[in-house]
Parts: sequence; structure tokens; C-alpha cells
Amino acid sequence: MTVLEDRIAMAESDNTYQLDQMFERLEKMPVPEGFKVEIVEGAVYMSPQRDVHWNTIRRIVRALEDTFGMDVNVLSDVRIDFPDRMNGLAPDVAKLRDGAEKDSGGRWRPEDVEFIGEVISKDTAKNDYGPKKTAYALAEVPVYLIADPYAGKCHLFTQPKDGDYVSELSVAYGADVDMTTTLLGLTLTTDKFPRG
Repeated sequence: MTVLEDRIAMAESDNTYQLDQMFERLEKMPVPEGFKVEIVEGAVYMSPQRDVHWNTIRRIVRALEDTFGMDVNVLSDVRIDFPDRMNGLAPDVAKLRDGAEKDSGGRWRPEDVEFIGEVISKDTAKNDYGPKKTAYALAEVPVYLIADPYAGKCHLFTQPKDGDYVSELSVAYGADVDMTTTLLGLTLTTDKFPRG
């Protein structure tokens, strides 16, 4: 290993240690039922999961299952530590590559994530469009989808490079999100996505 690789590994292990401590404390706190907890850039966010939110997630998961089968490795609200500043994120939908395995700490690795889908909540929308998008791009997640029930639009980000996505497509609810040119190879229909 080089000095730089050693420093990166030390920083990642420090972040993981700090995130573990923060999550351990959060697990001891009385988090209201139906709330999702994430740590974004070291700050704790709790957001309620509303029916609009869940029904959108369900439709995205269903599209993935219809394409890849019921055994597709899809997660919802499961902690994955992403690069950059203290990002213990729990994506609304995360599809892992075939053969993905947990790391030595028992967590899924960001390099195994092929797709992230986030559904906007009013109070945390800035995270989905800002630091979470950056973290996903830094981890080189190939396909990132934001479903925004308040604006009635989906935003598809592909081709991660240098902490951002080169390609962005916006689609109004009712139209199809064409992901056939991505590794997902599917078309997501949005005509039944609920609005906030």
C-alpha cells in the first residue's frame, strides 16, 4: 500500500467507527415507529414514511422484481456506509449486483450497489439532491433515481464521474423513465406514482 492508500483506509475506518457509535446511540433512543433514520454528512435525520412515499417505493421495487425476478437483491431502508463525510445512508431502494457480499463488519458495500432509488420527503429533499447524490456518485453507483411526488417528476442520474453524474434526465409523472440503456435494462412506468 502507498501512504495515500493507508491514509484513505484509516479515514474510512475512522468514519465507520464514528458512524457505528452514532448508530449505537440512536438504537437506544426512542425513535418513533414509521421513521427512517440516516446520518448524512455527520448529521442525524429522521423522516416519517408516508403512504405516498411507501407506495412509490413499492412500485420501484416491483419493477425491479418484474425485470430481475423475486430473488433480486433489493434492499429498502438498510444502512450502507457511503464515501465522503460520515454518510451512513439508508436508501429507499438499493439494488445490489449479483454475488454481492457483506463486508467484515456485516454491512453491504457501496461498490456493490448498482441502483439507488430515493423518494423525496419534504423535510429532507435537499439531502437527496445534494450530499446523497454526491455520495452515490463518489461510490460510482451507476444509476440513481429520484422520485419527487411533490413536483410530480422523476430525475434519472447516470454516468458517475468525479463526485457528480454526467447525465441527467427529468421525466414528468405519467411518462416512462427509460433505463434500457443502463445496466438495469428496464423501463419504469410512472403513470400510477402517487403525488404528495
